[in-house]
Amino acid sequence: MISLHKGLPPHLRQAAIALYWQAFGGKLGTVMGPDAKAYRFLDRVLRADHCIYATNGEGTLLGMVGFKTPEGSFAGGEIADVRAIYGVLGAAWRLPLLWMLERDTDNARFLLDGICVTRDARGQGIGTALLAAIETEAQSRGYPAIRLDVIDNNFRAKALYARHGYLVEKTDDIGVLRFAFGFQSSTTMVKTF
Repeated sequence: MISLHKGLPPHLRQAAIALYWQAFGGKLGTVMGPDAKAYRFLDRVLRADHCIYATNGEGTLLGMVGFKTPEGSFAGGEIADVRAIYGVLGAAWRLPLLWMLERDTDNARFLLDGICVTRDARGQGIGTALLAAIETEAQSRGYPAIRLDVIDNNFRAKALYARHGYLVEKTDDIGVLRFAFGFQSSTTMVKTF
């Protein structure tokens, strides 16, 4: 049995950090690694109030979806956070790369900021349940649409979004940033309610 909850509790924080890095470390690892520093950074910046998560009957984390608002994002952080973990020199080369990849908050559409499901729980409808929950959250906040960005090599996620009515709005090639992030383009998909 799957249960959905808003706001990540402290006892699931470390599991959420591990799941987030498992899902997104492949594209962020060169810039945000090594793993130990990435975990420390995520522990510092994860906003529990910008998350909906799924658990099983035993309370084990199965998946989560983050979102971004004008107040912040699930896994954002500030300049001071990058400097605190990576030092001044580490921040000096990381920050420009992260800024070039950053997507601004979309004030007209609710912004999904990462969805992930544990490997063992995939194929059980958890991604679908999380998508439905984030769509409900968007509607409860008065947004007429939800927007997300998905990288070119995440075929599974693209298929999930398309099955649930998300349409491609545009695809942006990230140019030379592909050498730092491990993907070549990002597709913006939108679902209007």
